[in-house]
Amino acid sequence: MKDSLIQQIRELVRQPDYRPANKSELARALGVTPKERKSLREAIVELENSGEIVAGKKSRYHLPSRNDQGETKIGTIRFSKDRKGHSAWFFPANSEASIFASMENPRIFVPGRFCSTSLDGDEVEVRLSKREPPRWHKHSRKHRDRIYDEEETWQAQVVQISKRKTRKLVGTFHGKGSRASLASEDSKLPPRFQLIDILPEASTGDVVAAEFVEWSDPNLPPVARMTDVLGREDTAGIDILRVIHRLGLPLEFPAPVLAEAEEIPDLIDDEEIVRREDWREREVFTVDPEDARDFDDAISVTKLEDGWEVAIHIADVSHYVKPDSELDKEARRRGNSVYLADRVIPMLPEKLSNGVCSLKPDVERLTHAAVLRFDSSGERKSARFVSAVICSAQRFSYEEAYALMRADEATTASLESGKDRQLASHLKRAWKLAEILRRRRFDEGALNLDFPEVRVLLDENGRPTGVKKSIYDESHQLIEEFMLAANEAVALETKNDATASVYRIHEDPDQGKLEEFTELARTFGHEVHDVTQRPELQKLLRAIRGTIGENGIKLALLKSLKRAAYSAEPLGHYGLAKANYTHFTSPIRRYADLAVHRVLRKILSRRHEPTAPEVPDRTPKASEIRDFARHISETERIAAEAEQETRRIKIYEYLENLVAEDADISFAATIQELRPIGAFVEIDDLLIRGLIRKNDLPRYDEYFFDRLRNEFRSRTNAPPLRAGESIRVSLLHIDRERGFVDFAPV
Repeated sequence: MKDSLIQQIRELVRQPDYRPANKSELARALGVTPKERKSLREAIVELENSGEIVAGKKSRYHLPSRNDQGETKIGTIRFSKDRKGHSAWFFPANSEASIFASMENPRIFVPGRFCSTSLDGDEVEVRLSKREPPRWHKHSRKHRDRIYDEEETWQAQVVQISKRKTRKLVGTFHGKGSRASLASEDSKLPPRFQLIDILPEASTGDVVAAEFVEWSDPNLPPVARMTDVLGREDTAGIDILRVIHRLGLPLEFPAPVLAEAEEIPDLIDDEEIVRREDWREREVFTVDPEDARDFDDAISVTKLEDGWEVAIHIADVSHYVKPDSELDKEARRRGNSVYLADRVIPMLPEKLSNGVCSLKPDVERLTHAAVLRFDSSGERKSARFVSAVICSAQRFSYEEAYALMRADEATTASLESGKDRQLASHLKRAWKLAEILRRRRFDEGALNLDFPEVRVLLDENGRPTGVKKSIYDESHQLIEEFMLAANEAVALETKNDATASVYRIHEDPDQGKLEEFTELARTFGHEVHDVTQRPELQKLLRAIRGTIGENGIKLALLKSLKRAAYSAEPLGHYGLAKANYTHFTSPIRRYADLAVHRVLRKILSRRHEPTAPEVPDRTPKASEIRDFARHISETERIAAEAEQETRRIKIYEYLENLVAEDADISFAATIQELRPIGAFVEIDDLLIRGLIRKNDLPRYDEYFFDRLRNEFRSRTNAPPLRAGESIRVSLLHIDRERGFVDFAPV
């Protein structure tokens, strides 16, 4: 019936004497009976969603005029977190078009009825039209004279879905046969998907994974195909599996990839060793986290008369993983390793990541090294890049390295073996150079955005048993400075050559967002001037160091900055204050680094450098690099989301366990931000952020939010609540789905 009415409406509105009509008038004109009214409404919705008709004044429908049709735009549609009313925002692919030029955050509202069958993240084509304020606005003194922002005067209507975002679904399985469905856990997606290809082991109530198939009619649920049964709600480890499947992370390597990895010999061919620069008798060592399994980098520092020479040895993954091999295709598809709360999903099979490529101590390993010379002030004087072979003398954890770096001469002299004493002296020598490089980097404008990290300790069943807080001390800084130096030197080398390469970029922030950040920093009691000037921003970061609100202010600053990404152009790195920067130092866990290794080798081969291969690996063209950079930027974003979400899941579980064991437990916290809804706080030892709602304040009806002072003040003599103050809180509630935590002051 609906299809027949669609055709009748098309014929009616195209007649020369047609006058715009509302639903009731259309029903009378078409002779629609009361029983057919539902089909008529569905037909109108479908025609409106497809853009064939539009609603004019008093909801009367007519053909789109020239003004209605307008110019279509391509971009991405993003739904609100709760998909309330199915409304969304359209983000244009080209934000430089005239309509978006004046918008600080280029986007256009998409009413729910105009979203058609689009899903969050889809690439869509939309038609723009002017949006009139609601009729009641003209009767409201508050809204009558309001001046609307540019983005508020337009609305978008999806006319075509250009490209579906590849998506995985996780939810609860219900029903059977043709009535089988999945209740989606993603609040940005429709709540229900029709399921096909039901797996025989699936039972109602199971948590299952599925892949999207199609959605052609907005009046019907979208269709998905079941791919995995994850288990019941109480299955051990299902919390992490949900994240893995929802984000489409791979759990296993394809058989051809594993077979290719197994063919790689464990021992290095003698001819390959002869071709390379031999560092096996030189003192080379690694410094990594205590629980690290793969070791990408090793260093060796030599004191010269007029400065230092530092060799940064990086695992030579490109020797084993060749372009277009099965290993290479899978590594590129993954883009990077993913470090979840309870496991690592590696970019390369274990045979490489924890085997032949890992720079373990006392075994011969192939490296691609950047050998850099610095003068006494830390200025780089020369750089050369060589294929090398090493035999690492020692594997230090950060804790071990820090203890030796801080040890006095007597403690160093008391070490049992001469090798240990030599390595301890080597660490101290390396830190002298790293300290100079670090000071020089901040003098040149780099931002100090280091954060302490909290890692949840898990038992064999994945249950949290404790937390470990790591401080970014000198042992971390030592390695960071040498890795930054190598990345910068390689970026300059590839930039000065004609070969296309990939760069790590961090674009300058929007001035408006930095100004918003300034206001927040002032609420913590800091004197803040124009932070759009880098020296002022550095001055603020120095002033907050060691203060109660340091983490909150740094987090707010990060949110005001743009996300670092990969690019085919060397656009510079704002946070590091470097004009040239790339990723070269972690090819075991980042495909970008592997690609840069190949580019650098190709450059060195053209120069006939002694250790360069005669026939270098093929490298992508500039046009391919652009697509590749977008891909690995996206895989990095997904990995970061997975890592943050799984860490949050486990730390929430740990917090709930503490409360279950001791109902009266309280936590030291810091107020980070104040809003009319309440006070946002962070637990000092766990780095968990949550909200003290206004209604949960003691005698809450006596408190009011003072916007001018940005504080909660009491009408009695109770002290006010201000950003940056310490407070003890107890846990009220955790909303795992939305990632919200509610606290109450003790």
